[in-house]
Amino acid sequence: MQEEQYHSKNIAGVMARIFLNNPLTMVMLISILLLGYITLNIAPREEDPQIAVSGGSIIVVVPGASPEAITNVVIKPLERRIREIKGVEHVYGTAMNNVGMINVQYFIGEDRESSNLKLYDKVMQNMDKLPFGVKQPLIKPFDIDIDIPVATVAFYQKEHRHPSTSEQYHVVREIQQDINAIDNVSKSTLKGIHHPQFNIQVDLDKLSGYHLSLGQITQSIQAIADNAPNIQAPTQGASLIVFGVINSIETVEDIQNLIVAQYMGSPIYLKNVADVEFSWDMQHFQRSQLAMRESNETFSEPIDQVTLTVSKLKGTNAVHITENVVEMLKEKTAILDEAGIGYIITRNYGERADEAVNELIHHLVITIGIIGLILIPFLGWRESLVVSIAVPMILATTLFIAYMTDQTINRITLFAFLLSLGLIVDDAIIVIENIHRRMHLKETADQSFDEIIVEATDEIGPSTNIATIAIILTMVPMAFVGGMMGQFMKPIPLNVPVALGVSLFVAYVFTPYLAKKLIKRAKGTH
Repeated sequence: MQEEQYHSKNIAGVMARIFLNNPLTMVMLISILLLGYITLNIAPREEDPQIAVSGGSIIVVVPGASPEAITNVVIKPLERRIREIKGVEHVYGTAMNNVGMINVQYFIGEDRESSNLKLYDKVMQNMDKLPFGVKQPLIKPFDIDIDIPVATVAFYQKEHRHPSTSEQYHVVREIQQDINAIDNVSKSTLKGIHHPQFNIQVDLDKLSGYHLSLGQITQSIQAIADNAPNIQAPTQGASLIVFGVINSIETVEDIQNLIVAQYMGSPIYLKNVADVEFSWDMQHFQRSQLAMRESNETFSEPIDQVTLTVSKLKGTNAVHITENVVEMLKEKTAILDEAGIGYIITRNYGERADEAVNELIHHLVITIGIIGLILIPFLGWRESLVVSIAVPMILATTLFIAYMTDQTINRITLFAFLLSLGLIVDDAIIVIENIHRRMHLKETADQSFDEIIVEATDEIGPSTNIATIAIILTMVPMAFVGGMMGQFMKPIPLNVPVALGVSLFVAYVFTPYLAKKLIKRAKGTH
């Protein structure tokens, strides 16, 4: 007599029956695990999640104005107008002689591109309200995505050879140009660099003896420094006439032989009243120094150094970018050695991010192993193996969904996985435990193993669904937390509910399938 087929009462039993003997189930299982492994290797890695910070600075130049005047006629009126922008949290204004600045900060989480556009529009709309003589305001939006470097490199002069400041500038500047061309590098900057220039040190006594002023010297130098061509309108023959000269200043002699005035019928050259040399920007007083530890207690004498900072584009892999930077520096070692320049990587954000992610992944693997070992005494090693396979499938699917929604792998994302691990394992354990229980009942002795599996899965469906949904709802309020903390912890409400939803799917589809493949059928004994 043919056994009557059990009719499933809810989605759990229906899904278990559909996939229990489906040949595609094994293909799906392998594909999910493989997809998770691929995602783990290609997804962008960061140490911490990026936080959406919007804001900007408005710089207004008012030549000849005092701080009080700038505050009253520029800063305060602009502050009132900027307050009209929705989403502005703070506005700070400051003024000094000839210039005023307004810093604008939006609420954390405001869209950066939209905020920058609104700030620019508001300033431009009120240009007619500014007093006569005010220069065009300069609007510089904050860009936290690319302002925080992922790598910093300190270039210093080696002891056995001291290259000139200008030589060091040219070598490091060329390396910066090559690094900036690396994929996903947003920008690079040089800190503490001294730019090469012609320095003209005027002798005031000689200047007075020739009855000259500094203004005359300045005008004469500016006249030959301007190398912009004069472009005329097209002629009748439709040709374009361009008059231009090459840069008039190329050597020290060009400046020394510059005629600055006439005195008693004789020309006065710049070399008669000033010393000219090709050196570095002496007016730049900022310096960066590096002290290296020679032993466990002492540091070497500080030496001048130049710091190269490298930033990445938003949502890109910091690990790959910093690896490419390090590889580029190794390729330039011969050039640096020849110039007598050494370097030290003082910040490697990618290495730190990779270590943090790998450490948390290691802990995830250990936790899954511990769960499997704990289940062996209570259910058996075969049942424990089913759960141990189901948990990586849940994490792999959740990780892939996070990658498709433009999330990065960081400490908070993996903390969300660790947090959800104790929750997602429940569904698979409940299903496998109920299969194990029903398999040993006397009344199921005459049932086929397939029917026991479907009936056991269907039996716990309603309670498991309600329990999982209740836990998901406890995570939803966290998504509405505002401010810096809300942005920082955002991966938790984004990933934990997804992991719980995926755990139901895996428990109803793959846990019954794995139970049939791995568990030996036992007759009811009690």
